[in-house]
Amino acid sequence: MKWETTRIEHLVIEPSSRWRLLDGGDLWRYRELFLFLIWRDIKVRYKQTTLGAAWAVLQPLGSMAIFTVLFARMARIESDGLPYPLFVFAGLLPWTFFANAVGSSGNSLVGSAHLITKVYFPRTIIPAAAVLAGLADFGVSLTVMGLMMAWYRVTPGPGLLLLIPLVALTTTFALAVGMWLSAMQVRYRDVRYLIPFMLQIWMFATPIVYPAGLAPASLQWVLAINPMSGLIEGYRAALLGGLNGAAIDWVRLGAATGVILFALLLAIFSFRRMERTFADLV
Repeated sequence: MKWETTRIEHLVIEPSSRWRLLDGGDLWRYRELFLFLIWRDIKVRYKQTTLGAAWAVLQPLGSMAIFTVLFARMARIESDGLPYPLFVFAGLLPWTFFANAVGSSGNSLVGSAHLITKVYFPRTIIPAAAVLAGLADFGVSLTVMGLMMAWYRVTPGPGLLLLIPLVALTTTFALAVGMWLSAMQVRYRDVRYLIPFMLQIWMFATPIVYPAGLAPASLQWVLAINPMSGLIEGYRAALLGGLNGAAIDWVRLGAATGVILFALLLAIFSFRRMERTFADLV
């Protein structure tokens, strides 16, 4: 009698190079999962809420109303010659998207533990999907911004063409911060409670409710190293520059771009270094 031997092949799955955010082949192979995660995050965001997607508008509008009363009416904060509601909403528009994207992305890995421990896929698509899902809310808020500009009879200038690069930079920065926080939260669950506190402090260190020139000279360096400062000033110049002739500060915007790219590289390195232990710790 002859015994037949059976060869058993083992498939070993290893993460790719630390310095690559997503392998091109992996991104294409798992594109359906990536799109599904984006759509899932969009649907779940306001599921079983009474007002639904209206919260995407009510959140920045409510903040705008409160800040207008506190800072424009009571504290008499200047707004660079712009109507204060327009001034503050132009800052809240990118900030709300950034803050919500960082919050969702930072909690995304722990929230997807059932997927990470069962099947293989590039882990980076989880925080990336959480960030891109926030663009739906951003689009709704941008429509409200357009209606407010029409109400105040504001016609945007040629700087409006810069809006797409600004959105791309904001998305990239939200991905960098969110990806790093999501990896850290797998190991340190305290990060879950740190994220909202960090964003609250960060908001007041960013010229959203006040012009950048109002900050004391001794604190200007804080705005200089804060990428959201340069981005928000860029949004105001792009959207409202036609009203007061505000020019885009290319130096500050260039510095913000450099910091964002560095933050993305650092987030990739940290994420790749910790990725091997996600299934064990999550």
